[in-house]
Amino acid sequence: MSRRHTTAGLFVLLAAIWGTSFVAARATLSDIPPVLLAAFRFDIAGLLVLMYAVVTAETWVPTSQSDWVNVVLGGLLFVALHHALLFAGQQYVTSAVAAVIVCLDPILAAMFSRVLLPSERLSWVGGVGVLCGVLGVGIIANPSSDAVLGADGRGVLLVFFAAAAFALGAVVTRRSRTDLPVQSMQAWMMLVGAPVLHGAAFILPGEDLSAVTWSFSAVAGLAYLAVVAAGVGYFVYFELLDRVGPIEINLVAYCVPVSAAIGGWLVLGEQLQSRTVVGFGVILVGFVLVKRDAISAELRSLGV
Repeated sequence: MSRRHTTAGLFVLLAAIWGTSFVAARATLSDIPPVLLAAFRFDIAGLLVLMYAVVTAETWVPTSQSDWVNVVLGGLLFVALHHALLFAGQQYVTSAVAAVIVCLDPILAAMFSRVLLPSERLSWVGGVGVLCGVLGVGIIANPSSDAVLGADGRGVLLVFFAAAAFALGAVVTRRSRTDLPVQSMQAWMMLVGAPVLHGAAFILPGEDLSAVTWSFSAVAGLAYLAVVAAGVGYFVYFELLDRVGPIEINLVAYCVPVSAAIGGWLVLGEQLQSRTVVGFGVILVGFVLVKRDAISAELRSLGV
């Protein structure tokens, strides 16, 4: 089998793994509170990715102040805040809805870059793209429905802020990016974020260990999230990052909602609402408008 075919296979595999992670999280939240679930996940995943970094990276320990600044910022935003909000929101929305809203990451990152990185200007076309992203979320939330005032609306807002935390993390860590290998950086971000999540769980109501039910589904869901989604998923991500680069690998986010919707339907009996599909389409248009230059450059490099 050619390298091109194996790359395509890895791309599909990663989309399937990360899409079904939304399903695993939603199924597990009935037994483990959201912040504790995120903490347990990154206790395990952080050690797995660190072991991978020890084997594969030239440098697996942050050595400079800049390294640690980058790791701490990423641990707080990428790992702790993003996943605490995401898992909290998934208590109220379907797997597909959560996956679609998370697709806002690159759109929101462009907006934050406009404010925090003066060298990166957002054109009026890019501004339209940002508005399309927000409009897509509005369509999914369906503000004309009373449901937005209840559980569904809370879930949409929590997942939206989770996407914003991830996007902000992407921008602020770009400002302080060092030469620390990506797998080492990811591992230490997880190991920084996990204790923060445990600390938050200790403070927040309903997040103590007595609220955890160690059922078979809870153990299986946690194992999937930590070992398969975070462990295997990141290994596949790093391999694809080396093969295709950061622009193409980010496109996997727009395949994830498909596997999340299919998995949610098969495992949890979740129904895919038409407004979720429409909202995803509008968000995808926003992504293309915001990233049009990078996409065009990538297509030219491929001879398209």
